[in-house]
Amino acid sequence: MRVVIAEDNVLLSAGLELILGTKDIEVAAVVTDGPGLLDAAARHRPDALIVDVRLPPSFRDEGIRAALAVRRAHPGLPVLVLSQYVERVYAHELLADGSGGVGYLLKDRVSRVGEFVDALHRVARGGTVMDPEVVDQLMTGTGRNAAVHAAVDALTPREREVLTLMARGLGNREIGERLVITDNAVHKHIGNIFAKLGLPVDDRGHRRVLAVLTYLDSRG
Repeated sequence: MRVVIAEDNVLLSAGLELILGTKDIEVAAVVTDGPGLLDAAARHRPDALIVDVRLPPSFRDEGIRAALAVRRAHPGLPVLVLSQYVERVYAHELLADGSGGVGYLLKDRVSRVGEFVDALHRVARGGTVMDPEVVDQLMTGTGRNAAVHAAVDALTPREREVLTLMARGLGNREIGERLVITDNAVHKHIGNIFAKLGLPVDDRGHRRVLAVLTYLDSRG
């Protein structure tokens, strides 16, 4: 796998290079701002991007804006975003096109090397990975979107557990192992989630991503 890193903190970017190098992941380029990310993505054609939400010059949302611009220029290019804090709007924007291949992790997760590398591989394969802390905060959020909250409220406690683990990027087998239920039970719960959220019957719409996006909408 080849990646491009957009991170202005030299210590963090160097640490990422070291970690990824030990896992046979090549860092094609390290850039420090949005324009650099756009150029590096076009020049190196990486398998995935690792992007800090906040980059120079204003350190507000340049990273996420650049990542979204890259996704428009190179549809489907996997992006793993790193953030210091839980920022709900950015998590939502990443998922908005429904195509998968996106992740949102807190920077603290980088120190948990196994989890971080696993998340990167999931995203590179087209999966969706949300940091457990992001999901936990969304689960306890109080805001609601009236257009979708009824559908989400219709989920059973077990279906909410399954949806939470889907948001964290777990597959059916891993969800079953985590909840100690059979594969058939997981499949049934996911089917119920899709039906209650009114998602399409085929997979072309990436229903797992859409399910998570619908949940985020309900908490916004």
